[in-house]
Amino acid sequence: MTHTTYRTATIQGRSIFYREAGDPGLPTLVLLHGFPTSSFMFRGLIPLLAERFHVIAPDYVGFGQSDAPAADAFDYTFENLTAHVAGLLDHLGLTSYILYMQDFGGPVGFRLFAQRPEAVRGFVIQNTNAYLAGVGEPAAQIFLPLWEDRNPATEAAARGFLAAETTKFQYVVGAKDAAAISPDNWTHDQALLDRPGTDAAMLDLLEDYKTNVAAYDSWHAAFRAHRPETLIVWGKNDPFFTPAGAEAYLADLPQAKLVWLDAGHFVLDENAAQVAAEITAQFAA
Repeated sequence: MTHTTYRTATIQGRSIFYREAGDPGLPTLVLLHGFPTSSFMFRGLIPLLAERFHVIAPDYVGFGQSDAPAADAFDYTFENLTAHVAGLLDHLGLTSYILYMQDFGGPVGFRLFAQRPEAVRGFVIQNTNAYLAGVGEPAAQIFLPLWEDRNPATEAAARGFLAAETTKFQYVVGAKDAAAISPDNWTHDQALLDRPGTDAAMLDLLEDYKTNVAAYDSWHAAFRAHRPETLIVWGKNDPFFTPAGAEAYLADLPQAKLVWLDAGHFVLDENAAQVAAEITAQFAA
């Protein structure tokens, strides 16, 4: 089954959407998307992997095609997003998988790894932080004050990350050729961000990101204890998650392979073929 199918499962009472491709008998690769996107970001990568992997790409609660309850009806935290992804993996009977993580995908994936390290065969890390060294100045200026004190002023600054110009900026800044980046990316993402009530949910998650920073030391200890096979593919021109964040992993995962891409925060429009080739070379059976 190299074509992609589009499915939903009910997890803890919520409808979770996921893309699936490939033979379930092959190694499973779980693609964990970033902010402000969804499994839509993997639409071009999945077909390149489906002949050698069983691929699962879920949308978190509040993202993509999954249920998006109001912030007063759902606790938008990374722990809760992770619980629903874990529930989906259990629903599908998956007990061994490689985690591909970008942006918000890191906090979800590293929580999964900390909870069930024996299930995680390896990491593909793409522009997601687990070290403060990787936090770029534009992000630090906005989010450090929010984490210190959420108030109308710090919320107003964080709302800039929900604006259409910022969504587009995340895709085109740092790209090798901005004209090669499909506007479908930010048009699709922004349409979902602009749904009524989504701003409150996203602000809750942006504030809760501080819990990821608080968990960094424990994640590093888990990296050292279990040493998962690791591939790092990193857009070196990312203004938000900088190259220092990629290099920092090597202190705790010295066996990791680090591949630099001439790209920004999102890399797949221009580099999907190379990313797929690197994943296949390292992890395919």
